[in-house]
Amino acid sequence: MEATTTRNIEPGRVIGEAFETYRDHAAPLLGGALLVIGIAGVIEGLLSVSGSLILGILGAFVGLAAGFLYTGYVVKLVQDVRDGRRDFSVGELFSHAAPYLGTLILAGILAGIAIAIGFVLVIVPGLILLTIWAVISPSIVVEDKGVFEAFGRSRELVRGHGWQVFGAIVLTFLIIVVVGIVFSLIGAAIGDAGLVILRTIGNVITAPVWALVASILFFDLGGGRGAPTSPTETAAVEPPPSDPPPPPEAPAA
Repeated sequence: MEATTTRNIEPGRVIGEAFETYRDHAAPLLGGALLVIGIAGVIEGLLSVSGSLILGILGAFVGLAAGFLYTGYVVKLVQDVRDGRRDFSVGELFSHAAPYLGTLILAGILAGIAIAIGFVLVIVPGLILLTIWAVISPSIVVEDKGVFEAFGRSRELVRGHGWQVFGAIVLTFLIIVVVGIVFSLIGAAIGDAGLVILRTIGNVITAPVWALVASILFFDLGGGRGAPTSPTETAAVEPPPSDPPPPPEAPAA
């Protein structure tokens, strides 16, 4: 089934679809988040409470890179379930994202640096970059784009839908911030260890929301056309070579 049709980008509908997908596939989403975001969250949390600015920045980059990697995992799940059922196993979803590990991390670091600089300077440039680069990870995993190709592809897809994409990002960000604040306040009341643990739990719970929104936006913007959406279609992309035809029979004497 063709998994991509360009649709009107309505932030409320995108968020609603993200939560519906989250509800229906919570096990693989949270399992993947625990492995990727959980480990990165512990590292980021320990670095952030060290009191060192440099270590805090390093921790932020670790978290950002993990977010890009996790989105690469989630986009395959979203692509898979858009035909009405999930055909890929969790292992297969990870195996599809694994070859793009280096590209995803490098793209995440570069985007993080540029967006951070944009926020520090005037804030508005950071918001613009966050919007036009919203679907970098899906472009890498689904369309096999390189690092710099993915930046251009994301901008191409978002062009003409900037305000709608920005609205979806803002709504998602507010949801994540509220949940993060709640968990951080509870953790801070326990102590540094509690803050790290509770903040990590909050990150694991909210990570699927951000990744799902980015993935849904990618497909709704028309990304991934012609990409296989199930193991059957994947196998059909490169059919096995058929046996050569038998030689013609000699004419009867």
